[in-house]
Amino acid sequence: MLAARGDEVAGIIRKAEQGDALRAAGAEPVVLDLESATVEEVAARLQGADAAVFAAGAGPGSGTARKDTVDKGAAVLFADAAVRAGVRRFVIVSSMGADAGHEGDEIFDVYLRAKGAADDHVRGQEGLDWTVLRPGQLTDDAGNGLVRLEARTGRGPIPRDDVAAVLAELLDTPATTGLTLELISGSAPVTVAVKSVAGN
Repeated sequence: MLAARGDEVAGIIRKAEQGDALRAAGAEPVVLDLESATVEEVAARLQGADAAVFAAGAGPGSGTARKDTVDKGAAVLFADAAVRAGVRRFVIVSSMGADAGHEGDEIFDVYLRAKGAADDHVRGQEGLDWTVLRPGQLTDDAGNGLVRLEARTGRGPIPRDDVAAVLAELLDTPATTGLTLELISGSAPVTVAVKSVAGN
C-alpha cells in the first residue's frame, strides 16, 4: 500500500529468504534480527526515515520467552532506535487488552503484559510522535476498508488488510499523535475513521 502511493518503504526481516516477498510488495528488505541487534545497529537502519512502524510479533506458536524478547524487547529497542535516529513519527501495533499489569500465567497473559509494557515504553518517549494501534482478533479475510477506530471499541475481529490500511493512514495523520486506539471491523471507511479520531 505504501509503495503503491509512492512512498519508499523498507521492511526489517530476520532471514534473507523472506526478502522476495517484501520486494514483490515494493519494499526494500533489511536483514536484521531485533532479538540480537543493538540500538545503534537499528538506529543506523532507521537513519533518514520519515516514520517507523513496529508490527513485529513472536507469533501464536511461540513460548513465553519470545513474548518478552520480541513483543516487548524488540518493540522497546525499535522505539529507542527511532529516538536515536531522529525518526519522530512512530506507530506501534499492539493488541486489544494489552496491559503491563495484566494477571495470569497462560502464554496469552504473558503476551498481553509484554505488549502493555512495550506500549508504556513508547508512550514515555519524549522524542516520538507516537500512536498505539490495538487491533482486535486478526483474520485473513479480505479487507473491505470499513472499520471502527476508537479509544474503546469492545472486542471484535479485523482483517489484516484493514489493519494495514489504517496503519498507512495513521502515518499520514500526525494529529493522531498521543492516541491509543482500538480497531475492529465496522462501518466507517478507513480515511473517515482516522479523520474522526484525529479531530477528537
